[in-house]
Amino acid sequence: MSVEVRRTAAGLQLELVGQWGLWEAEAARAQLAAIDLNAVRAVEVSTRGVESLELSGAWVLREFLQRARAAGAAVSFQGTPPDQLRLIDETLKEPQAGSGTVPAAAAPAAEAPAAEAGLLYDIGHYAVRAWRDAELSLAFLGRTCVTLLSSLGSLRRLRPISVARHVYDTGITAVPIVALIGFLVTVIIAYLSAQQLRGLGVDIYVVDLVTIGVLRELGVLLTSIITAGRSASSYAAELGSMQLNEEVDALIATGVDPFEVLVVPRVLGFMIALPLLTIIADLVGLTGGALLCRYLLDMPLTQYINRVDEAISPTTFWVGILKAPVFAVLIALAGCYRGMQVRGSARELGHKVTVAVVQAIFLVILADALFAIVFMKMDI
Repeated sequence: MSVEVRRTAAGLQLELVGQWGLWEAEAARAQLAAIDLNAVRAVEVSTRGVESLELSGAWVLREFLQRARAAGAAVSFQGTPPDQLRLIDETLKEPQAGSGTVPAAAAPAAEAPAAEAGLLYDIGHYAVRAWRDAELSLAFLGRTCVTLLSSLGSLRRLRPISVARHVYDTGITAVPIVALIGFLVTVIIAYLSAQQLRGLGVDIYVVDLVTIGVLRELGVLLTSIITAGRSASSYAAELGSMQLNEEVDALIATGVDPFEVLVVPRVLGFMIALPLLTIIADLVGLTGGALLCRYLLDMPLTQYINRVDEAISPTTFWVGILKAPVFAVLIALAGCYRGMQVRGSARELGHKVTVAVVQAIFLVILADALFAIVFMKMDI
């Protein structure tokens, strides 16, 4: 553990490196106390070289930053400030003056402008909330990507055991419901198509409709919607419960990045599981189409297989598989993002779980529409 100090024309640049834990706290306090803050206008702190920042080390750093601010220096960080400092500040935060309960007589007066504004106020209010939520979502995505990239250099930081567990939870346990829904929906579509095409004498095209529809759209879309209800709710509930029990704060206090431990393994696990589930849904869907054609249209199995081979192009299967990892990222991030937002109560947990599922399904359908436009422009 050490502190590297560089003096510039603007002030001081502090580079924190090594371990910042309980055993290093006194040495860190001595090094920081020896720094002369006279005539220093700005202090810039970099924690990129810190291997582990525990709550005790963060407390020592906070004491120094308070001394710097008291001396008139502006404090800033290279990148985002450590979560441990935020945890300490939130723990020690006192109720602001005037933030108590609003008297009953004053409440109607405060709400009067909103009531008078009516629809315009509501539109502006929801627009601002949506914009802020979009900014926070992009920040969450960016931090997840940065954490993933920084973990690629070490297999231990990727946590393969945790990834394997999430593959099992989101993939293997979902096989029965995915296979059942894929089979039933394909049979329904094939049956309705056969009823219409038989009257035109072109019932052979039922095979084309089922094959192309399942491989390009239905297989991956149905699987994604089913797993969005399953896995997005699971992720939001798990992380939300950890927030309510202050387990995430405990990880931060011990110097562990919650994104590396909780978010990245879930995203990676779901990115592996969803393409495999899509392949299963495709196979089961084609099997359902074969059974219906055999018993409803009296079509031999060999004829069905030959027609399937003629109907598909080299890109038909890969178009559906290419969508699966993208849908997986959207579903996993929606669940993790809403789960990490839970604060305060079980009611908030239930609300965030509902929002996670709805947003995951919406993002999947939106992404599928964008894929359809892109593939059409590319003539795929």
